[in-house]
Amino acid sequence: MYSMQLDKISEAISHFIGMFEISVEEARQLKSYDEFKIADAVKEETPDLPNTNINIKAPYTLDDFDPHVPYMGLKAELVPNTVGSSFWYTPPEIPNAGPLHPGHHLFHIPHLPGAGGHLVLPDIEPPGAVAAYINQEIRLSDNDYVSAGGHGLTFTPAIDDGSHLAFLMNKAAEVSPLDDLAMPGSGEEMANTVITAGERIAAYADSFDGDATVFVLHPDAASGPIAGIYVNGQLVDEADAPKAEDHLNILKEQQQDDETASDGPDKHDYNTPPDSSDFMSGWGNGLLNPCVELDTGGNTLVNSAVLTNNWTTTSVVAAVGDSYEINAIIQINAYCDSDAAGPSLNGWTLDNAADACFNIAAFKHIDPSAGNEAPTPADGFPAAWVVTQVTGDLIIMSWLQQYSFMMDNDTSILSSSGVWTMVSTGDNTAINDMSISELGHYYDLIIIGGNIYDANIIHQLNLLIDNDLIGAVDGFETSGGGSYSTAGNLLWNDATIINVGGQNHFEALPASYLKAAHDMAAGKDDDPGDILKDPAFHGLGHLRVLYISGDLINMQYVSQTNVLGDSDQVALAMNQFVAHPEAEWTITTGGNQVANFAGIIDVDGTDKTYVGGEHYTHEILIQADIISCDPELGGQNPDALVNEAVAFLADDLTDDAAQVDHPIAPTPDHVQADGVQTILA
Repeated sequence: MYSMQLDKISEAISHFIGMFEISVEEARQLKSYDEFKIADAVKEETPDLPNTNINIKAPYTLDDFDPHVPYMGLKAELVPNTVGSSFWYTPPEIPNAGPLHPGHHLFHIPHLPGAGGHLVLPDIEPPGAVAAYINQEIRLSDNDYVSAGGHGLTFTPAIDDGSHLAFLMNKAAEVSPLDDLAMPGSGEEMANTVITAGERIAAYADSFDGDATVFVLHPDAASGPIAGIYVNGQLVDEADAPKAEDHLNILKEQQQDDETASDGPDKHDYNTPPDSSDFMSGWGNGLLNPCVELDTGGNTLVNSAVLTNNWTTTSVVAAVGDSYEINAIIQINAYCDSDAAGPSLNGWTLDNAADACFNIAAFKHIDPSAGNEAPTPADGFPAAWVVTQVTGDLIIMSWLQQYSFMMDNDTSILSSSGVWTMVSTGDNTAINDMSISELGHYYDLIIIGGNIYDANIIHQLNLLIDNDLIGAVDGFETSGGGSYSTAGNLLWNDATIINVGGQNHFEALPASYLKAAHDMAAGKDDDPGDILKDPAFHGLGHLRVLYISGDLINMQYVSQTNVLGDSDQVALAMNQFVAHPEAEWTITTGGNQVANFAGIIDVDGTDKTYVGGEHYTHEILIQADIISCDPELGGQNPDALVNEAVAFLADDLTDDAAQVDHPIAPTPDHVQADGVQTILA
């Protein structure tokens, strides 16, 4: 086996060639780098992209895309009529020199047979019954316990809003005649509910004693129906009525967001460096004045409902039996706001806005035929009718109940530790919203073999308990500024009933309508008699008639209730290690808002209503404010109450009876790998 090895001269030459190649590559790379640096130096700087705030307004909420919605045109409302003619052609006489043979004219005059016309009537369908029973409930318990500031204390006050709530509920039940209406099931129960409501309204007393301020408007047959807008018992113009967007924070904030964008950074956005000369580099190294901010109120409860009944629209209604009509709006605001602040807060600023209560009710009656011109004699009367039938009762029912119950009784014991401490335990929002539109058929005439039951009822109730306590532990002192607010609550009821047609258009049932009702009950509907000559049908080609063998029951009912308990207990203490009397304090325990909005639009007979029996109409408007107070809380020293409920942590560990009523969930010493495991569990 042979091996070849390079001699020393060949090896030196190889090394020299390799080093030469490396030097050449280095020179080539250096030249390329210099050209790159020169080009980078003369390159123009690219400006930053502009940062522009764009405000986008989308006032309309679009529905989801549905590709399977076919377009169906409306059925043509045409009455085909074959028109005949009796025109005879008579040619002019032409002189003829020769004599005419008998029957000569028969070959020149055409014989046209007379054609008679006939009326083709459309087919109409009867409406079906509609009944909607809806119950919306929100229940929230947010009783928080907060201890911050290194004070080394526990705070266990006694909170009892049950007695105040029961008192306000009983007072509201005394004011309202329709607070305990049971949800009807059958047609008979619905009719009895309407009759019972009418009897209670007729027997309602207009005077009350005690803590309730009640306005009652109960017209009789001579004074006519209720009309106009009433605000807290006063008739006002529509332009002078208060607007919800001017008082309700949730609407004001929405309006402000739509109009303008936020000016400047949010002061609570901690990802944005603050604009201050104290921050040189690394904005977290600045100085802040010690302060404590506590907000335990600001809760919002809203119920909103709109019912639209246009199920059986007609020009004329004829009932063999009686007619019962009810329009009622009942609005009650009941609250207890007994607040107590200790003597240690005497030097603080009381930034209290007054509690505001609004009861707003509107009754509107629209007559679609008021502006119609009288028909001309040339229009004529209909020549025929087409009848469809509903056997039994026709029920049109919307029964809606909205209930919001919230408890936000917070307990806080705070002290300043020399930093900015911000605590928020309120600001809860609960909203019930419902809109129902019942859109059905149109008829020229509805004949009812039984009675008419027509009821529109709105019942609104707000209950608020806001008994706040602010006191200081022995030794608490402050030289900084301080302010507190315990009121500024808003209670709002807004209701509207709009009746389209039917108001004051009730007349006795003519004999022709009574005969037609009896004939239809016997299965005969081919002879309309003198009904076609009713002036209400002047100008129509034919009549679309609906016959109901039973009763017509139309009931629209809305009940809205808000219950809010926000009795907060606040104890102020000093830090047990380093006291900071220079700290600034801001405490807010009020600012709650409860609101009800309801509207009913009911379309009745737009021209007139014939009644064979009696016509009973009941309308009532009740607007009440119930104000209660807690004399026991106002007659005691809040500082003394706070010191009785405060204990040191060392003492609390050995006293089982002094355990905090608001247990704090333990913090785990590890982190879950799945960030959404608690949601998926």
